[in-house]
Amino acid sequence: MIKLNGQDSELRAGESVASALARLEVPLDAGGVAVAVDGEVVPRARWETFLLAEQARVEVLTAMQGG
Repeated sequence: MIKLNGQDSELRAGESVASALARLEVPLDAGGVAVAVDGEVVPRARWETFLLAEQARVEVLTAMQGG
C-alpha cells in the first residue's frame, strides 16, 4: 500500500510520481508544486521516471498565496 498525502491510495509499487500527481489532478506543468517520497524531494525532471516502491509515503505540496 502506498500512502498519498497521508492517506491509503490505490497507487501500486512501480507506478511513477507522475501517476500520483494524476490521481490528485495536479498537472505536471503546474507551478508551485513539490513532491517528496519517503521524506526526500523528487526533482520535477524525475517525476515521470521516479518509480514508487511498496509502502512508499508520497507527499504532494502546493504553494498557496494569501494573507
